[in-house]
Amino acid sequence: MSGFIGYILNEKIQTDDNEIKDLNEKMNQIKHRGTKEGIYTDDYIRVGSRNLTTLTKEVNHQPLSAENGRYYIVFDGVIYNYLELKKQLQDKGYTFKTKTDTEVLLTLYIDKKEKALNDLRGMFSFVIWDKQENELFGARDTFGIKPFYFLENNHALYFASEKKSLTNLDEQNVNLEGLQYYLSYQYVPEPYTLHKNIMKLKPGNFFKKSPGKPMQIESYSELAFKPKLTSESQQIQKIQDVLRESVHLHMQSEVPLGAFLSGGVDSSAIVAFAKEVKPDIQTFTVGFEREGFSEIDIAKNTAEQLGVSNHHYYVSPEEFIKELPQVIKYMDDPVADPASVPLYFAAREASKQVKVVLSGEGADELFGGYNIYREPSALKGFNYIPKQMQKMLKYLIKNFPEGMKGKSFIERGTTPLEDRFMGNAKIFTELEKEKILVNYQSEYHYKNITKPLYAKITDYPDVHKMQYIDLHTWARGDILVKADRMSMAHGLQLRSPFIDKEVFKIASELLPEQTIAKGTTKYILRKALEGVVPNSVMYNKKLGFPVPIRHWLKNELYDWAKNIIKNSETDELIHKSYVLNLLDKHQKNQSDHSREIWVILVFMVWYEQNISLN
Repeated sequence: MSGFIGYILNEKIQTDDNEIKDLNEKMNQIKHRGTKEGIYTDDYIRVGSRNLTTLTKEVNHQPLSAENGRYYIVFDGVIYNYLELKKQLQDKGYTFKTKTDTEVLLTLYIDKKEKALNDLRGMFSFVIWDKQENELFGARDTFGIKPFYFLENNHALYFASEKKSLTNLDEQNVNLEGLQYYLSYQYVPEPYTLHKNIMKLKPGNFFKKSPGKPMQIESYSELAFKPKLTSESQQIQKIQDVLRESVHLHMQSEVPLGAFLSGGVDSSAIVAFAKEVKPDIQTFTVGFEREGFSEIDIAKNTAEQLGVSNHHYYVSPEEFIKELPQVIKYMDDPVADPASVPLYFAAREASKQVKVVLSGEGADELFGGYNIYREPSALKGFNYIPKQMQKMLKYLIKNFPEGMKGKSFIERGTTPLEDRFMGNAKIFTELEKEKILVNYQSEYHYKNITKPLYAKITDYPDVHKMQYIDLHTWARGDILVKADRMSMAHGLQLRSPFIDKEVFKIASELLPEQTIAKGTTKYILRKALEGVVPNSVMYNKKLGFPVPIRHWLKNELYDWAKNIIKNSETDELIHKSYVLNLLDKHQKNQSDHSREIWVILVFMVWYEQNISLN
């Protein structure tokens, strides 16, 4: 596990002391990603790494070399099937000097080049320099668990685990395209960032780069749903088997390991399967001292029933705001999901006891866990209404008062899925963004992100379309970003057994009616976990790090929010009067604008950290 920073030059230039100093300074910016550091340079390449040791107690020295210095690798992640791959390579005659998965990954690449990526089961981003061929190869895992940023100009290709290592290379202006997408999604969707020339390598992609030649990016893996007609009993057994195996595989560690535990079925399942291997596993929960916004009591009860210990922590509004700038700083780009903050505290508390933590990310996207996935079933009656009549209904309902009973239902029912669903995080409409932004540009429409995705899945049922969109937007842009950044902020390695290629393979075979059924979500997953998790959590209402932002913005945080808006130096970007009006309406209980306000506030704090001070 590590973070890295480096670049490959287009022309041969010997390394000088200033470059080494600059590389060390950039590595210090990501020192939270690892305590051990290493540097390799030659006439074309400069690369540095910060490393954590979690898989084995052996120090994971990086950059790691092989073939008498022909190859060098820096690697962030874990290869969970590395022992199996190591045995296969040994059978081919390869020998190993270390016990690390880094050496296995490098050796596998030497043996199979880019085809090695298809054999990997894990989370990863890495680069490998072939000194003999003068070629840099890099890749990112299929789901996008581990980050990879890059910037290419006439001088070099720069790459890093975190964007903050590259921002000094870009113009210090906000990327307006990225900002408009952010206001739609509450995060900046890939491959964009809020810096115009800094991009994210998409999940499931690899690249090659040689001096004097442009970076070449290719896809090696695509996530796809391939439903099969299989009996419920068979699917239940498959799910139990693959989840148990995935959790056990993700527990490989020679350093202390624990798990996050909420009040839901996902984390409870992770803990239940983990306890089979580690009976004394420690669990961690955070919450707020406000009714309806804490899962601590449920988690304590679940931990007691599972026979494991639970550490819990209550976050106050004052602590929340005090740590918010740090949270945003670690994110690199703004992610306006309030759940990032309690996750930051959960990681902080866990890091006091363990170095690796298991978590339940991904279960909702893979097994149909969001209530919005029930919408196609609720709206199926509209399929029997002629298109012309649907258009008439939509036209008539448009002039009805907002909040009128039935208006939203008819609007959604007469709107194609591709026009109404953009993932789990829709915030502002295009009309609203036009009122908020000083320089709104219609060509930066949110559909620029979703339209190419929908084009690939025209034959999918609606539920699978929604899952596919979330996996390629919400999961990558929010769920996995905050999981990586908030855990690494505390030098903690977070592992998500649901986000696994073998688990996805089983989940992708499910029919929509096996996930959204009998008035619930994740139907087949819940059936598979009967007898594994306590009955008390089997059908709990989903909370998922709930944060009382709606209440706080009316009371405890109102003055803070108003000051942030008024003092922000974003007048050239944001119509502040519009935002202040939203805040006042919210404070007076005229309407709930908490999510919209929070998106703007997080951007303004980010702007102060990244643009105002430059």
